[in-house]
Amino acid sequence: MREGSHSRVVQELGRRIAGLTLPAGTVLTLAGLEEEFGTSRTVVREAVRVLETHGLVRSRRRVGITVQPRTEWDNLNASVIQWTLDGPRRRDQLIELMDLREAVEPVAARLAAQRATAAQRAELLRSATALSDLGAAGLGDSDEYLAADIAYHSLLLTASGNALLAQMAGPVTEILRGRTSYGLTPSDPRPGTLEAHVATAAAVAAGDVDVAEREARHHLSLVADEVSALQQPSTVPGSIPIA
Repeated sequence: MREGSHSRVVQELGRRIAGLTLPAGTVLTLAGLEEEFGTSRTVVREAVRVLETHGLVRSRRRVGITVQPRTEWDNLNASVIQWTLDGPRRRDQLIELMDLREAVEPVAARLAAQRATAAQRAELLRSATALSDLGAAGLGDSDEYLAADIAYHSLLLTASGNALLAQMAGPVTEILRGRTSYGLTPSDPRPGTLEAHVATAAAVAAGDVDVAEREARHHLSLVADEVSALQQPSTVPGSIPIA
């Protein structure tokens, strides 16, 4: 490994920790990592610092580098989400993230119906319509569908007018990207999920707070049911929507 390539050390160790190959309590050493990766102490230190910022490890003199429990991780960090989805806990991670989405997005939809600008309302409806058209054309697993899906859900959260809810756009984006990376989305999404996108956007555009919240919750409940049926990575059958 060439000098300065600490990112490769970060990626490998991140996947091992998130994938539970290195369980909580495991103690690593700079010398051991330096030897394993065939790189300099400086590169290893840089990698460890990155992992520390994500809460995955804690470095202490005379103790070493200790892998931390999941409760200490920055679980909404994009890298941590990706590393976990790469491992054997993919299904559990998706379920946990769906729990979070079900708690957040319906509230965001309700607030968006109250607070969104005219431009945001129009754009949300355009994104929902694009999703419906792409899905009906059998392009649910395309890059175009993914881009429209990310735009839709990100805008819904941003249009809430709540900066904290808007920050959830990052984790939601990683969930949606994961479906493409792991082949978990069908080319023909269920009509119900497409209809719920449009119904939510229409309610936001009309300023109907109750319908916006209800339709967003309905959409996510459909997705959550599909995620719950997903098997762990070694036995994933076919594809399911997680949009």
